[in-house]
Amino acid sequence: MRIVTILGARPQFIKAGSVSREIQRQKNSGKNIDEVIIHTGQHYDMNMSDVFFKEMKIPKPDYYLGIGGNNHGAMTGQMIEAIEGILIKEKPDVVMVYGDTNSTLAGAIAASKLHINVAHVEAGLRSFNMSMPEEINRILTDRVSSLLFCPTRAAMDNLEKEGIRSWGNGVNAILSGDVMQDGALFYKKFAQKPSNLDLADDFILCTIHRAENTDVSERLVSIIDALTEIAMTRQVVLPLHPRTKKVILSQNIDISKLTIIEPVGYLNMVWLISNCAIVMTDSGGLQKEAFFFSKPCLTLRDETEWVELVENGFNILVGANKQSILNAYTNCVNINTDYLGGDLYGNGKASKKIVNELLNI
Repeated sequence: MRIVTILGARPQFIKAGSVSREIQRQKNSGKNIDEVIIHTGQHYDMNMSDVFFKEMKIPKPDYYLGIGGNNHGAMTGQMIEAIEGILIKEKPDVVMVYGDTNSTLAGAIAASKLHINVAHVEAGLRSFNMSMPEEINRILTDRVSSLLFCPTRAAMDNLEKEGIRSWGNGVNAILSGDVMQDGALFYKKFAQKPSNLDLADDFILCTIHRAENTDVSERLVSIIDALTEIAMTRQVVLPLHPRTKKVILSQNIDISKLTIIEPVGYLNMVWLISNCAIVMTDSGGLQKEAFFFSKPCLTLRDETEWVELVENGFNILVGANKQSILNAYTNCVNINTDYLGGDLYGNGKASKKIVNELLNI
């Protein structure tokens, strides 16, 4: 069994790390399985050095394509061309892709055109917002995949509603659980406090990076206004994403009341999540990690792919309206933080289930 894994952004490497460790464990036990990793370079990150891969216990990529920074069409097209050449050379049994980036879609298209099985990890997720490029990538990737590893029951239901049973022979949706929970549980013991940062015991951790918030001035100003008011009585820590920083500087938005820090690595972020009092975010991943670490979460979006968190009371959708954010913050003591209240994401066993399914192809 030869697997080619295609990744493009730091969060994908962290997710894939859990599966790669399980692949190596199975290989060491005598199973016939091997993995080749392609890094498209979609999100160039100077911190993703040899030290990053060593600290995160993630295999270093076998190929680095260096494709990033272009618009969607140019980026995806260049990735498809480069990935196709590698797949012809490596001749894998399966191409594995993660999530909803342009790298995900490019890998799925390149493999499917060569009639190679595509395994999609995080399949079936839907925000039902077609203005999001991630939503387009999810839907198209699912449609050409033969193994759809769904992190939640809701994701399975979405594929049923879209008619997966009529997609043809060999298409199989599997409720695998979420590899992000595997990673969160694994990395918790390696978490590191960011250096030179004074924190209150009850600080709020906030992140803002989604285009729907950063590219609409009214939304970003409203969110910052709400955070500024909250910061009058409670420390708000905001690791400032480059996209958000650029907009804030260009529009001269006042963030002086907030505790602004540079973007942090994953081990620092795990420490911040596990030690904060409340999470406020527009990140899909951070919504789940708040749940993994039993933290109340206010989501600065109008919809979420992780509907089970909202339905079970772990997460409140607050959008970008200042008063809605403030009202939800006042009432966040009512958010359910009982981590043991239900098995929503597989309890850290998703990677094992995924690799076992791959071995059965």
